[in-house]
Amino acid sequence: MDTVAVLKRGMQKGLQTMWALAKVIVPVYVGVTFLKHTPLMEIIANFFEPFMSIFGLPGEASVALVLGNLLNIYAALGAISSLDLSAKAITTIAAMLLISHSLLIESAVSARTGVSAVTMTVFRLSLSLAAGVLLNIML
Repeated sequence: MDTVAVLKRGMQKGLQTMWALAKVIVPVYVGVTFLKHTPLMEIIANFFEPFMSIFGLPGEASVALVLGNLLNIYAALGAISSLDLSAKAITTIAAMLLISHSLLIESAVSARTGVSAVTMTVFRLSLSLAAGVLLNIML
């Protein structure tokens, strides 16, 4: 096996993956950073603060959770990286999104496999919310 060819192929695949992720993460990072400097982020944070406090999260964390649940984890990473969150908050968000992420896409996949998309979505969201509450208590 040619080592140079393997390294070249690995480098190309790595750059392609980096580019694919950057196309999601960078725009979300810029968008959330922009939101932070407008009154809209404060409105969002204040609106979601009571609900997010159940998980020990600030209201701003709702942006990351919504993006992660509706789009994908990489969009949530872009949002998380632009917010000033504690290690506890990041851990809680990560655990919640590990359970319920990309709900739109994965619901469609579930439906094609014969599993009820609604049942699976409700199950994943319920488990995610329970994990958030438990982590708030434990951490």
